[in-house]
Amino acid sequence: MERHNWLGVAVRFVVSAIVLMIVSWLSPGFVVRGGFLGALIAAAVIALLGYLAETLLGEKISPQSRGIVGFITAAVVIYLAQFIIPGLLSVSIIGALIAAFIIGLIDAFVPTLLR
Repeated sequence: MERHNWLGVAVRFVVSAIVLMIVSWLSPGFVVRGGFLGALIAAAVIALLGYLAETLLGEKISPQSRGIVGFITAAVVIYLAQFIIPGLLSVSIIGALIAAFIIGLIDAFVPTLLR
């Protein structure tokens, strides 16, 4: 069971990195540098910041709640990630909002259990 869990985590990060690359292509004001590796690192940082936000503020702020608070929190997490990895991620406020929206749309079609 332990090995299956790690495989699921690896798949989620790979899919998240691909999603970030797609969002970088679609969203003005959102740039991922460093190719797939840069996107993978950005996905890890965003996941860590999202986890910290959920830990501090509770699960109601999760993007999965599909509410405006979850959307805004996702945008803030994406925006803040650029300060942790400035060479790999560049995000404007509008870019963070658009990215959170696109990621939310993708989440609606790709169930969280698969990612």
